[in-house]
Amino acid sequence: MQQTIYKKLAQRLDAIPNGFPATESGVELKILEWMFTPEEAALAAEMRLKAESAEEIATRAGQDPQTAYATLKGMVRKGLIYAKRAEGKLKFGLLPFAVGIYEEQLRRIDKEFAQMFEDYYQEALHKALLGQPAQLRVIPVEESIPVDIEIFPYERASELLNRARSFGVRDCICRTQQALLGNRCEYPMESCLVFARAEGVFANDPITREITKEEAFQILREAEEAGLVHSSGNYRQGHYYICNCCTCCCALMRGITELGIPTAVARSDFYAAVDSELCTACETCLERCRFGALSVDDVCQVDRVRCVGCGLCVSTCPSGALRLERKPPAERTPLPEGRKQWWVERAKNRQISLEDML
Repeated sequence: MQQTIYKKLAQRLDAIPNGFPATESGVELKILEWMFTPEEAALAAEMRLKAESAEEIATRAGQDPQTAYATLKGMVRKGLIYAKRAEGKLKFGLLPFAVGIYEEQLRRIDKEFAQMFEDYYQEALHKALLGQPAQLRVIPVEESIPVDIEIFPYERASELLNRARSFGVRDCICRTQQALLGNRCEYPMESCLVFARAEGVFANDPITREITKEEAFQILREAEEAGLVHSSGNYRQGHYYICNCCTCCCALMRGITELGIPTAVARSDFYAAVDSELCTACETCLERCRFGALSVDDVCQVDRVRCVGCGLCVSTCPSGALRLERKPPAERTPLPEGRKQWWVERAKNRQISLEDML
């Protein structure tokens, strides 16, 4: 009976555009059993991305509304679903597995869960990285873009932060997961920025350290200095986080470097270019590039197929030979307006319906 409940929830999560692919081993069901009690799974399997009242959810699940309400509030505290206040009451919505439920497990993750996630990633979750549009988009280092090139607000990490009124920082779930498996990397653990347009949002968040705007910008600068790649949601409006990713731990970046899925992360609309007269072939840029896009013979050469347009190589070039250039229009992919439009486009590409989700 329990297996049936978790399988139903797994199918529900896979009906979300982000995806939650099934496996032959059933490890995804073990992950859900680790996170959800049977009672929680039964409710979540009836939920939608759109927030609804406890009564609506309980009716579909065949549960008592008051009991369901208490269970749903507990699920919010565990990071399994989200809640918002609307029409004078608390409403609840389903989160995708990733980006969503998985990232919220910082408060609970242990070695057992870290290993299950790794097994799932290798067996099936990587298939979700094939879906388009990609979940994350690279944000270039602003200082790497010449001042005479137009740059849009969603391409500026500083603009995303300047629009917010609340700021927080979290440990990176990907580095945490790899560290539990004995693969701790050299990069800062506390590096994932979250922000909101309302004040005081992160004051009581158990996995987020509330910080000031100045501290957020400092973390952003430190991430650039460390050689981490900025990324956020792959749409124009409604951003609420900036990941500072390494290619050794980040599940999505590993999709490019480890699994050979070039579209696992959406690239920026820029690519690195070289002024051959200024290049001294010092090879400083080779260490900064995480994607093998650079090589040096007499001068630096850029493989545009591999370049994600992050600008990390530009920011440390001692001779000023590297710069970011805007891609020509034919090479740019139009961005969805926001998350809802992203869901619609990705659902269309996956040939799934959102009729029962939104």
